[in-house]
Amino acid sequence: MHFYQVGGAVRDKILNRPNQDKDYVVLGGTEAEMQALGFKKVGKSFPVFLHPKTGEEYALARKEIKTGTKHQDFKFEFTPDITLEEDSLRRDFTCNALYFDEEKDEIIDFHNGIEDIGKRILRHISEHFSEDPLRVLRMCRLAAQLDFSVAPETMELCRRMVQNGELQHLSNQRIWREIEKALQSKSFSRFIVTARECGALQAIFPEIDKLWKVPERLDYHPEGNSGEHTLLSLQAAQSDDAFVNFGTLMHDVGKGETNPQKWPSHKGHDTLGDKVITIIARRMHLPTTYVKFARFCALNHMVSHKPLAKVKKQLIEIAIGLHNFPQKIYLDRFIGVMSADIHGRSYEISPEDEDNFIAIVDELRNLYDKVSSLHLQTIEEFREILSRLKNKEISREEFQNQKTNLILREIKKYNSKK
Repeated sequence: MHFYQVGGAVRDKILNRPNQDKDYVVLGGTEAEMQALGFKKVGKSFPVFLHPKTGEEYALARKEIKTGTKHQDFKFEFTPDITLEEDSLRRDFTCNALYFDEEKDEIIDFHNGIEDIGKRILRHISEHFSEDPLRVLRMCRLAAQLDFSVAPETMELCRRMVQNGELQHLSNQRIWREIEKALQSKSFSRFIVTARECGALQAIFPEIDKLWKVPERLDYHPEGNSGEHTLLSLQAAQSDDAFVNFGTLMHDVGKGETNPQKWPSHKGHDTLGDKVITIIARRMHLPTTYVKFARFCALNHMVSHKPLAKVKKQLIEIAIGLHNFPQKIYLDRFIGVMSADIHGRSYEISPEDEDNFIAIVDELRNLYDKVSSLHLQTIEEFREILSRLKNKEISREEFQNQKTNLILREIKKYNSKK
C-alpha cells in the first residue's frame, strides 16, 4: 500500500499558489487495511477515508464506468490491483492528474500535465471527460481561478456537450457550487468569457448571454453592447469578493428586457433588472443573500452616473437600504459594484466624472454613518410602526414608507444640529 498526493495541491505547488487542501490516492490498499490504520471511512459510493490526525482525504485508486445520465450514475472498481495510470484516466484535466510521491520527492505525470501547466492550458485527458457534464463548468471555473486558456480540442468537446443538452442533467446546487467558487476569483470575467465560448453561459444564464445582442449608446459605451460592458465591468472590479462580482454581473441584466424599438436607450432597466434577478433566483434556487444584494445593486447603481447635487435624497435612501444588510461590508461591496460599472468601459472616464464619483462615495459613507447614529426616540417610534405591521394594521409598503420618512426626519435633525 502506497500513498500519493494528487490533484490541485500538486498543480498549485508547481504554480507556487497557496493550497490548503491536500488529497491523497491510495494504491494497493483495501478498506479493511485503511480502517486498521485508524482512517475513518466517509465515502458512500466508493471508499474515501479521513486521516486520523490531519483530517485529509485519502481515496482508494479506482476506475469509473458511466451507467446513466445522473452524476451519481457510475460504477466503481477499487481493487488493490488498479494502477496509478488507470486511476489517472478518470481525472478531468492534465494539470489535475499529477501524483506526488512524498517519500521519493518526485511528481508522476502520465499526460504531460507539467508541460500544460507551463503553457497555462486546460486540456482534458480522455473522452471519459464527457461522462460528467459538471466538468464543463469546472473548466470555466479553473480558467478563472488559474488564469488558464483552454485547449481547442477541449473547448470543442465542451461545446458538443452543451449542444447535446448535457448541462440539463446537473442540479442547481452543483451548478451554483462551481459558480460561487469562480465568483471568488479576481479573474471571474474569464469564467464568463469561457462559458460564453462553449455555450454554457446561454445554458445557465441566458439573461446574461442575451446582453451581447443588446446595443448601447456609443457616446457612453463605445464597446457597443451591454454584454461587453458587463465584461469590462467585471475586469474593472478586480475583486475576489463573490458578492461584488455577482452584483456586477447582474447590475445591467435588465437592459435585455427594455423595449428593443427604443434601443440603445434603456430607460427603466434598473427596475426591470430587479425583476429579472428574481426570476433567475427562482429558477436556479440561488442563496437569498446573493439575490438580495444583486437586486439592490440593480435598483441603485445608476446613482453614480448623476451629479451629486441631484442624487442627495436618493443617497439617503440607499444608505437606509444598506442598513437592511447584516454588516457594514455591504456598503463597501455596493461601492465596489458602482465603481466597476462606472469604470467598465473601453475608455477612461473624465477627471470630472471621477471627482463626482468620489464625492458620491464620500457622501454615501457619511450618510451611512449618520443612519447608524440614530438613537432611542427613533427606535421607539420604529418599534411602534413594526408593531402595527405585525398586527396587520398597515401593509409592508406603508411600513417601508413610514420607516424611510422616520429616518429622513432624524437625519434632517442631525444635520441641523451639526
